[in-house]
Parts: sequence; C-alpha cells; structure tokens
Amino acid sequence: MSETRTSSVIVTGRVQGVSYRAWTQAEARARGLSGSVRNRDDGTVEAVFSGPPEAVAAMEALCRSGPAGARVTDVAVRAGGDVPPGGGFRILRD
Repeated sequence: MSETRTSSVIVTGRVQGVSYRAWTQAEARARGLSGSVRNRDDGTVEAVFSGPPEAVAAMEALCRSGPAGARVTDVAVRAGGDVPPGGGFRILRD
C-alpha cells in the first residue's frame, strides 16, 4: 500500500482576488492530490492537500509563491489530519 500524507496550509498576503484558489486547484490536480482550497474571512487562503508525500511537499513549497498576481508573506503548514472525503481537489465556496 502506498504512503499518503495530508497537510493543511494557511497562506497569508495578497492571496484573494488573484486566482490563488484556481491556481492551487490546477497545481494540486496536476500532482494527483486530493483536498480542497478556500478563502477565509480574514483574507487568507486555506488548503488541504492529501496524497504522495513528495507531491504534498511540492505543493507546500509552491504555495510560498503562488500565481503571478499573488504576494505571499507567510505559509503556515500543519502536518497530519484526515484524508479529505470524496477524492479529487475542490474549490470550496462558503
């Protein structure tokens, strides 16, 4: 059985209104990850990545730069957590 890693990241900076969620979804899907990404009320973006450890680590690193219009000032990573249900990578709109 293959190893799965799950992590949650909170991205701070100019990350809303710059297509950060769509970029995250495309990058995560390209790496075969499941999970989700959403805007938070405090102006940050939160994402949960689950999949092969090297792919999750790659997404954590990519989140430090984001798409062209983003200005990331901090990325907080919390390892562990439940594997997101349903598979695939979704943009949550709440």
